[in-house]
Amino acid sequence: MCSFSSKQTPYGALFLTLPRPWPSKRHHKHLQLGLLNRKRAQLKEARQRKRMIVVKAEIEMKNLKLYMENQSIIEENEKLRKQAMLLHKENQALLSQLQKKLSQQNNNN
Repeated sequence: MCSFSSKQTPYGALFLTLPRPWPSKRHHKHLQLGLLNRKRAQLKEARQRKRMIVVKAEIEMKNLKLYMENQSIIEENEKLRKQAMLLHKENQALLSQLQKKLSQQNNNN
């Protein structure tokens, strides 16, 4: 019997356990797909980050506009409050004058 049969390799089981020096074509395509998918995911995340930055800037701008409008309303409200206070004082003074005149007329009669 021959020592090297067609089912045996010249190096025995050692040859079967050594890694291949180059990846298989299937493994290479799998790596390419993995890299491509990772790149797509990174691009998608980058687009989402850009959208979030734009949305954040829009929200900040709206917030600033609302703040400015609120400040304007507060100032106008303060002016109206002062004007109402002056009108109330004027009304009190006129009422007091009217009451004096009425009491003088009642005293003269």
